Amino acid sequence: MRIGFVGAGLMGHGMALNLLKGGHKVHVIAHRNRTPIIDLVSKGAREAKGLDEIAQNCDCIILCLSSSRIVEETISALKPGLRKGQIIIDASTSEPESTRRLAKMLAELGVTYADTPLTGGPEQAASAELGVLCGASPETFSSILPLLSCFATTIRHMGPVGSGHAAKLISNFLVTGMIALVTQAFRAARKADIDWRGLYEVMSNGSGNSGVLRKMVVPALDGNFDGYRFSLANAFKDIGYFKTLATELDIDTTLADAVAAVFSTALDKELDKENVSRLLAL
Repeated sequence: MRIGFVGAGLMGHGMALNLLKGGHKVHVIAHRNRTPIIDLVSKGAREAKGLDEIAQNCDCIILCLSSSRIVEETISALKPGLRKGQIIIDASTSEPESTRRLAKMLAELGVTYADTPLTGGPEQAASAELGVLCGASPETFSSILPLLSCFATTIRHMGPVGSGHAAKLISNFLVTGMIALVTQAFRAARKADIDWRGLYEVMSNGSGNSGVLRKMVVPALDGNFDGYRFSLANAFKDIGYFKTLATELDIDTTLADAVAAVFSTALDKELDKENVSRLLAL
């Protein structure tokens, strides 16, 4: 299949590479960082000059972008070249309401839309071991499953369009909440003059053990505060999306507000591009 990949960056590079390994013809487009594009082209991908070329030459377009706003802008730019029968797969972490609105607009053009946000990081993208939370019709889910299987091992159909993004926001709320807790706990340990290594070793044998704890703290024990490769800006953005979803669902946001405050403090220090594990170094 001819696949257009928009957003071949930290996560997208590994995904696109595994699509190439799966025998697909992958068209990529550069944004700011050309390094992953150069690597993908060297391995058989074709570089498109613009989004219009992606729309005209691809049967399926995968988006792996940083926000709903950028997804909306990208689809607006793709729209003039889209045609009936194409599929757009949004692997970004986006707002469900925006997703449903885009799906309705694209359906009028005969273009199918599915939301497939991811769990896992760049390492899982490279090793084709991502998780996928898919929002789509049963028919669309079945049709795109072979593509998703090129870069993911755990793929679940969560319901109609928008359900994947709703599930991802709930999942990311749990993750960002854990990041905030690990941050506060180890800051407290520092102030109490408690040895981090000893504390971590005991924690790892108890109920507090988690992927978040390991990603953040293990590298930090040796002075590496970039163990968890997830930007503070994206974490804060996802909490905001979750709060919007929670309000729509009439769910109390007191805890979400507290988690957001932990990240907001870091953003006030202009650390938006830093990884979340940098919170331990503040």
